[in-house]
Amino acid sequence: MKQLKKIFSIFVVCSTLIFVFACSNTAKVENTSTNTGESNVNNAKVYNIGTLQLVQHPALDSSYQGFIDYMNELGIKFNVDYQNASGEQSACETIAEKFSNDNLDLCYAIATPAAQSVLAHIDNVPIVASAVTDPAASGLCKSNEKPGNNFTAASDLTPVDAQFDLLTELIPDAKEVGILYCSAEANSKIQADMAISAAKKRNLNPTEYTVVNSNDIQTVVESMIGKVDVIYVPTDNVISAGFDTVATLCLDNKIPTIVGEEAMVDKGGYATYGINYYELGKLAGKIAERILVNGENPGDIPIAYLDSAACERKINSDTAKALGLREQ
Repeated sequence: MKQLKKIFSIFVVCSTLIFVFACSNTAKVENTSTNTGESNVNNAKVYNIGTLQLVQHPALDSSYQGFIDYMNELGIKFNVDYQNASGEQSACETIAEKFSNDNLDLCYAIATPAAQSVLAHIDNVPIVASAVTDPAASGLCKSNEKPGNNFTAASDLTPVDAQFDLLTELIPDAKEVGILYCSAEANSKIQADMAISAAKKRNLNPTEYTVVNSNDIQTVVESMIGKVDVIYVPTDNVISAGFDTVATLCLDNKIPTIVGEEAMVDKGGYATYGINYYELGKLAGKIAERILVNGENPGDIPIAYLDSAACERKINSDTAKALGLREQ
């Protein structure tokens, strides 16, 4: 009997020690995802944001990162469901339909085709878009001054006129200008029309060269050789994603390129005077703040534009040397 009591006492002591040890090693597990913002604001709300990006390339990636960084700076708690359509319109539709069934507080659409898809499927969640040129002209909203419904945006309208000033400054002997863009992108057609007008004002001869998708880029650029003195590329997602091909062919054939944004300069384009897409993403974040934190209706928020001070002149010195053109 004494032996049984001894065994029972040992069992109780061991059980107690195990329980104490287990409690002392219990830790709170928190979401450490890089897409989750931790807040300095005393706000228990965790916002769910669905992000649809048309395609992966540096400009749109920067627009996404600027948005996320601003939301982190804002100090609210949020989770992001980031989806990339890899340039496929059908994928945009599938992702937008998924978002329509999710419990989202806001949808962030990056590029015009992405915005078109979410608008077609979502009517009860605020939508903020970026990397759209002219939302009203693209059929995304009633007007740029008062978009209406559940939509607003940060526009990536580039200073096309100033870009053609840059073209004539850096390549004063140019006469024939090829305007290269994807005909499937409404925002690119808008910029192409602006480019044609800017070229004619400067007594240049503009010719449009269009691709339907990335598979056309090499063939179309090859068709421009011997016909143009310079190529102008607006902020076009298809061309930007495949700009390595454009840059290689243009360098091989001594054709300078004036482009819509700096990511294409980094890939071998000659020069730009363009907007900063990271700052564009932060501008979209400021709009999201007005909706999520201040409770404003997106349809009452005018389309936002970056200040001209956010535009940057950039020249690729390696490309300039290869072409025998100015490096500054």
